[in-house]
Amino acid sequence: MAENTMLGGKVRALRRRENMTQGQLAERLGISPSYLNLIENNRRPLTAPMLIKLAQLFELDLSTFGTGGDASIVSDLREAFGDPLFDNHGVTTGDLKELAGSSPTLAKAVLALYRAYRDTRESAETLSERLEGGEGVAGVEPTRLPTEEVSDLLQRHMNYFPTLEDAADEVRARGKLESDDVYRSLVRYLEKEHDAEVRLLHVADERKAMRRYDPEARRLSLSELLPPRSRRFQLAHQIGLLSASDAIDKLLESESGLSTPESRALARVALANYFAAALLMPYVPFHGAARAERYDIELLAHRFGTSFEQVCHRLTTLRRPGAEGVPFHFLRIDIAGNISKRFSGSGIRFARFNGACPRWAVHTAFLTPGMIRVQLSRMTDGTRYFCVARTVRNDRGGYHAPHSMLSVSIGCEARFARELVYSDGVDVESNEALVPVGVTCRLCEHHDCEQRVFPPMQHPLRIDENMRGVSFFGPTPKR
Repeated sequence: MAENTMLGGKVRALRRRENMTQGQLAERLGISPSYLNLIENNRRPLTAPMLIKLAQLFELDLSTFGTGGDASIVSDLREAFGDPLFDNHGVTTGDLKELAGSSPTLAKAVLALYRAYRDTRESAETLSERLEGGEGVAGVEPTRLPTEEVSDLLQRHMNYFPTLEDAADEVRARGKLESDDVYRSLVRYLEKEHDAEVRLLHVADERKAMRRYDPEARRLSLSELLPPRSRRFQLAHQIGLLSASDAIDKLLESESGLSTPESRALARVALANYFAAALLMPYVPFHGAARAERYDIELLAHRFGTSFEQVCHRLTTLRRPGAEGVPFHFLRIDIAGNISKRFSGSGIRFARFNGACPRWAVHTAFLTPGMIRVQLSRMTDGTRYFCVARTVRNDRGGYHAPHSMLSVSIGCEARFARELVYSDGVDVESNEALVPVGVTCRLCEHHDCEQRVFPPMQHPLRIDENMRGVSFFGPTPKR
């Protein structure tokens, strides 16, 4: 029996969402309650005619009954159950697939419970560190981070917001923005449309703020430390907060995943940044240039007056139906390996609860600052990816100012690699060029990894004092 016809859990969840009994739904579908009960318990398949009836009844797109969401839930469940906490419980991937398929709501509840456990544990660790350091305990909140909730928002929308694209196009048309002098055009737009003054402040006056807007005085202050591309972006960001405020508010009204005022405030910033990118890199010309120049990030940055990272972000948003770009994922980390931004448009899975794989090019980019690094990799499920990574440096400040360095990476499935200029000279079909990578050590099946720092979930740590493999945490080789 085909696996994709066994959708009992989805049917049950939809029925309960509408507060219907099995008898009521069965009557609407023209079947007996006992037969519906068999469907909901995956003892009878959901036929195509029945599927269409359900879609019409609940006013849903047929894609709602697809298995893509289940795959994402299973991936998150595997990562959660990769925690050593569950080592002695013998949970298998089959168990997790069954849970996600038969009761997706319960699966999401399990994930929410695990997140709460992780947050509470991290808060306890933070509390312990602060007590040891004599800093007190103020501010320790066992809640989910706002950055996590905003990342999930972007992922739900596949990082594409057509209403913000339209709002940016409207501003460009109304403001008659000049491509050869974008900065002055944006300043004039703020003055004309919002009666706002723009000032450039010296270091001694700006008190560490790169951008400061005074709503009462209608004054936008920018720091002289911002390079020209960043000044343009901050101007566009402020225009987004003022001109696209209604569109942003409407988007956030329908979002139930933002649980705190901090999350909603951060989401407004993220959506205003999206607007700014759409204003500086308008969809149609940017998409055309990206395809014509084969996604040459540095060339696109020069053409549109933006930064390497801003172009990478914008490339992930090219999802307009009929005018899609290459589906990219995006990742940004600091030199300690902390993930500060992530988005998956390529289908790749990122670690949500554990450290990322050190074999990823985004890590090795720190070895060659400022240089492009490319990588052909294979995940443990066999999927191949082609990735591009480079460090970006924050040069805001003078001689005594700290200069932070980050690494950003975008990537796509290897089947799209030839559309990228970075694949020139790379044999994307070669097995020898593949770098085996994983999501995180606990879920990785690459046993011969010399950089492994935890034993894999499927092979608990066993110590043989007379033998070891390439890694202390990998399975012990057979004698």
